[in-house]
Amino acid sequence: MTTSQLDARSSPGTARRQGRPGIALAVIAACQLMVVLDSTIVNIALPHIQGALRFSTTDLSWVLSAYTLTFGGLLLLGGRAGDILGRRRVFMAGILIFTLASLLGGFAQEPWQLLAARALQGIGGAIASPTALALITTTFPEGPERNRAFGVFAAVSAGGGAIGLLAGGMLTEWLDWRWVFFVNVPIGVLIAVLAPMYINESARHPGRFDISGALTSTLGMASLVYGFIRASEEGWRDSLTLASFGAAVILLALFVLVEMKAKEPITPLRMFADRNRSGTYVIMLSLAAAMFGMFFFIVLFVQNVLAYSPIESGLAFLPVTVAIIMGAGLSQRFLPVLGPKPFMVTGSALAGIGLFWLTFISSGSSYPAGVLGPMLVFGFGMGLNFVTLTLTAVSGVAQHEAGAASSLLNASQQVGGSLGLSILVTVFGTASRSEAEKQVPKFLAQASPEQKAQFAKTRELPGSWGHAVLAEGISTAFLAAVAMAGLALLTALLIIRVRKSDLDALSGKAAAGGPAA
Repeated sequence: MTTSQLDARSSPGTARRQGRPGIALAVIAACQLMVVLDSTIVNIALPHIQGALRFSTTDLSWVLSAYTLTFGGLLLLGGRAGDILGRRRVFMAGILIFTLASLLGGFAQEPWQLLAARALQGIGGAIASPTALALITTTFPEGPERNRAFGVFAAVSAGGGAIGLLAGGMLTEWLDWRWVFFVNVPIGVLIAVLAPMYINESARHPGRFDISGALTSTLGMASLVYGFIRASEEGWRDSLTLASFGAAVILLALFVLVEMKAKEPITPLRMFADRNRSGTYVIMLSLAAAMFGMFFFIVLFVQNVLAYSPIESGLAFLPVTVAIIMGAGLSQRFLPVLGPKPFMVTGSALAGIGLFWLTFISSGSSYPAGVLGPMLVFGFGMGLNFVTLTLTAVSGVAQHEAGAASSLLNASQQVGGSLGLSILVTVFGTASRSEAEKQVPKFLAQASPEQKAQFAKTRELPGSWGHAVLAEGISTAFLAAVAMAGLALLTALLIIRVRKSDLDALSGKAAAGGPAA
């Protein structure tokens, strides 16, 4: 053994078992799979979580938003922490936080306990996910080996959503909804054990943490989301609703001021100076807003109205994943020929058509005609956009800023999903309350004394009456989702001016930085 090899092995940041790139990649990919999977695995369990912990339908949206808000809000800070403190160290810290939060979520007995655990999961994911991608660049040499690693990472990111849907269905039906959280614990512990054995520590780079920017942006968006959800239950004149919106305005204004003055801002505002990049972020935010709402409401519909089991619900969503993959493959193939704008316009239009189709959903709708058809149209439209938006987000960006540009796109997806879901839930709450006022007299006119007593206790309409209320709220919420897709379409038509030549040098970067499907 040479002296240089001995020095390398004695370095505290050197992996104890070097020369196993396959295992190192498996550890990194497992982390990304766990983080991506968690955005869908919980969806299928939502009706069971609602019943077990007594969430209202509007409050149930926080099970998703608590995760996506902290994940999206702290994503850039997590990437910065890896650069400053060492990527492997930060990667392991994120994994351990995520694992602990998963354990706490599985044991939750009250709604607030689950929501706190979900927020902590988001923090762990925001720390681990960006460093996982960055570790590929420090673990694998530039060239074919690194490209293959990026390909595996991208495949895991794209397939994690589908795996989450199936896994969520199986765990919920065969075991219990709590296992959608418990399943992360052994995986997380194994990753934390293997990481120092097979992954080298990266060099540290001097820098500053923009804590103020991260906190004001995350708390500001959380206040905005809370305001919408509170309005759906208590009305727009409620004092706490108004206070939440006021706090959101103040915090988000402070965030902009902080970023303008920060030497190393968490969100480089110069990224928004380019019209194509700004338009790309708006399109992603708008479509993600509609997509999160679509998944949330359709899960409730197929399980509560169509009486699908959790496994059947997971299988019902698989064709959508196939449609997304087909759309992404088509756009990736023809982008050099047609350029990005046709795919943004067509994809946004198809997403809007699918959502408009879903506005006709009713308690009598079937899966193939009323649910599957529009979801396939929507999914194909989203697939056309995913790769296209990723490439446009990093088009014309200096090499050292490509990571920040791509991370901002991912943050737009997560934050947009949270904000959009809160808006759709507000529309749902208003419409379902109005429909309930119509259904209650009909129910009371036909109900038995026992049914009347149960209704007086729970204030919930049973059977077909409750299904009619749920379906009316969902169909009305999709009208708002159509408006979100419309905003994406208008942005693609009027703002985007990127040329095909702008993307010629970026043909190999889609896999490395794409948003989670």
